[in-house]
Amino acid sequence: MYDFTYQKPGSIADAVKVLGADDEAKALAGGQTFIPVLKQRLNKPSTIVDLSALNLAGITVEPGKITIGGMTTHRTTMNDPNVQRLIPGLAKMASWIGDRQVRYRGTMGGALANNDPAACYPAAVLAMGATIVTDRRRIAADDFFQGMFTTALEQGELITAIEYPVPEKSNYEKFRNPASRYAIVGVFVAKGPAGVRVAITGAGQNGVFRHTEMEQALAANWSADAIKNITTSADGLNSDIHASAEYRAHLIGVMARRSVAGA
Repeated sequence: MYDFTYQKPGSIADAVKVLGADDEAKALAGGQTFIPVLKQRLNKPSTIVDLSALNLAGITVEPGKITIGGMTTHRTTMNDPNVQRLIPGLAKMASWIGDRQVRYRGTMGGALANNDPAACYPAAVLAMGATIVTDRRRIAADDFFQGMFTTALEQGELITAIEYPVPEKSNYEKFRNPASRYAIVGVFVAKGPAGVRVAITGAGQNGVFRHTEMEQALAANWSADAIKNITTSADGLNSDIHASAEYRAHLIGVMARRSVAGA
């Protein structure tokens, strides 16, 4: 690595102040993506702002809604009995992220702020029509994700919580990279207050996206058979050493049918 300033503020206001005053400052949540990036010198921040003392972890339940703090780890989410009972698809998703070490350290807010095109949580947020709560505003899921590694967050803006409306049905299935456990293709389906929504991660060149044709078919008939003849164009899908765009297009259909059947 190289020299940088390390700060561990005790309040959200202090953290935002440091981040807002320096364009080269970066926030550290769980560090499961950020630390490897630092080691490879792909990012060279002047200041690292550790968010671990801001009391942003925890899960609360209200009628029709579950709120998960931005610093809540994947392990906490997967083991929470309320998440398991009310949004089983989200608990399942968290249990499939990385390995045990990653799940103990990685956070939901950090993953969403990074918006890796193969990350899992963006699919859950988009499929359930969740709301991203920051230190200064509320951002609807449809407005939050703006492309590969790009979100609506402004300089110094921190994710404090994610609000999920409790769906009637939810499930997540993914075809995993056997080494990293990232999604080669992941599909989250949900039927709830936001309607019937199908979100795809791992496949799109610009990151997570909704599959509107499948949503329309499932709104009329919630069954795997309703989408068995729907094909997905390979245009705009990722093609790499792990899977071609055409194979990813095929996997979207397979994972979507499994996800609906599991819900």
